[in-house]
Amino acid sequence: MKTQTAQNNYILQDNDYILGDENRKYILRVRDLEEEAKPREKLIKNGPSALSSAELLAIVLNVGTKKEEVLRMSSRILKEYGEKTIINETNPKTIEKELGVPIAKSCQIVACFELGRRFFKKEPSGRIVVRTAKQAYEYLKDMRALPKEYLRGIYLNSRYRVIHDEVISVGSLTANIVHPREVFKPALEHSACAVILAHNHPSGSAKPTASDIEITKQLVEAGKILGIDLLDHIVIAKNKFVSVPVDYE
Repeated sequence: MKTQTAQNNYILQDNDYILGDENRKYILRVRDLEEEAKPREKLIKNGPSALSSAELLAIVLNVGTKKEEVLRMSSRILKEYGEKTIINETNPKTIEKELGVPIAKSCQIVACFELGRRFFKKEPSGRIVVRTAKQAYEYLKDMRALPKEYLRGIYLNSRYRVIHDEVISVGSLTANIVHPREVFKPALEHSACAVILAHNHPSGSAKPTASDIEITKQLVEAGKILGIDLLDHIVIAKNKFVSVPVDYE
C-alpha cells in the first residue's frame, strides 16, 4: 500500500482500454434598517462592492419566509454551506434538503451563480491546475471551518485542470451516504479523467477513520472499472490535512 504525500505529483493512469452558539448574532430585518442601510438602497447608491455577500444574496432572494427573514436566511446559507461551496452547487434540491430553504429560493440561488459562470467566466473551473495534494488542499481549504461534514469532488481533465467542482453529500461520511454512482456521475457528465475527493472533519482531527479508508478502497475499485482515476481523498481539519491512501495493490 502506497501513500500520497503533499508534494508528490498526481499521476493519471492510461485507461483508454477500459469501457445555536455565540456566533449566532441577531440580524435586523430589512424593514428595521435605516433606509440607506437596506441592501437594495445600498446597491443603488454605492454599487455592488459596498455590499457583503449576504446582502447581495438577500437581494437575489428578495424576501424571506414566515419563519426566517431574508438577511438571516442569506447569512445562514453562506455560513452553513460555505461561500465557495454554494457557488458550485447546481442542484436546488440539495440546497432545499440540506439547508431547509424553499425550493423556489433554492432555484434562485442556483440560477444566480450559473449566470455568473456563463457570463463572466470567472470561476476557477478549467483554469486551476491541481497536480499535488498540497495544491488540492489550497483549492479546498475553505472547507476547514464548515460546521457539518461535507464530501466534495474536484473533477479534472487529462491536463489536470479543474473542469468541475461539486458537493457530493453532507453529513457523516458512511457507506450508506457515499455511493460510487454519486461520486462518478459528475465525472461522466463532464468527461473528467480523474477525481479528487475531500471531506472535512469538524472535530478538528485530520486522521482518516477506518470508514474513510474502506470507502476509499471501494471508490478506487469503482474508478478502475469506469476508467476514471481517484487521485486522492483528502481529510481536511482546521489547520491541516491528510491524504487517505488511494494506491492499493
